[in-house]
Amino acid sequence: MRVYVSSCSVCAQCKAPRQLPKGKLQPLPVPQQPWSHLSVGFLTDLSPSQGNTTILVVVDRFSKSCRLLPLPGLPTALQTAEALFTHVFRHYGMPEDIVSDRGPQFTSRVWRAFMERLGVSVSLTSDFHPESNGQVERVNQDVGRFLRSYCQDQPGEWAAFIPWAEMAQYSLRHSSTNLSPFQCVLGHQPVLAPWHQSQIEAPAVDEWYKRSEETWDTAHMNHSKAPVFAPGDRVWLST
Repeated sequence: MRVYVSSCSVCAQCKAPRQLPKGKLQPLPVPQQPWSHLSVGFLTDLSPSQGNTTILVVVDRFSKSCRLLPLPGLPTALQTAEALFTHVFRHYGMPEDIVSDRGPQFTSRVWRAFMERLGVSVSLTSDFHPESNGQVERVNQDVGRFLRSYCQDQPGEWAAFIPWAEMAQYSLRHSSTNLSPFQCVLGHQPVLAPWHQSQIEAPAVDEWYKRSEETWDTAHMNHSKAPVFAPGDRVWLST
């Protein structure tokens, strides 16, 4: 089975590669505090939702926290810098370093000048090596899986589920730290909403809680560890 799966041409073409790249990797330095070293990137070509087709993904390399910023399209260098200042820097302070790919937003003189003025160093990944910015690539895959699960019946509503995708990512334990991003940053797990409670005389609130519980269950299911199968087990296949 292992040989068959590893030699499947369809899987090789359609699935994200999980093998380590050839050659010696040069790991990024390990940050010493939250939100001091960031990785940024874009999730693009999404179905229009509330006027947005792009997500700016910002990952804190220390805690594995992320911010997901819906945008109407690929922004300019100045718009990218302004979005980071508005939604990230003003909450967490100025970072020391930002790693990004070599998109035009990040190779622009405007981007470099903006960050230089703020005292932030900028680093670019190697060409054709997205694993250099692997934390953003991983979050992109997770967010894509979240949104496909949340929005199967309403793909144009993904923007409304971004806060839930972000909260799920914050609250679930990360394998590299053995802590949730919430714990890394604030020192404790978040207090979650008490889903099971008596009916209240506000149908809109009950409906919101019901949708929220379903969304949270979906997010948790997608972050659960895969079951272990033994040879001969009967399983469903997605075709």
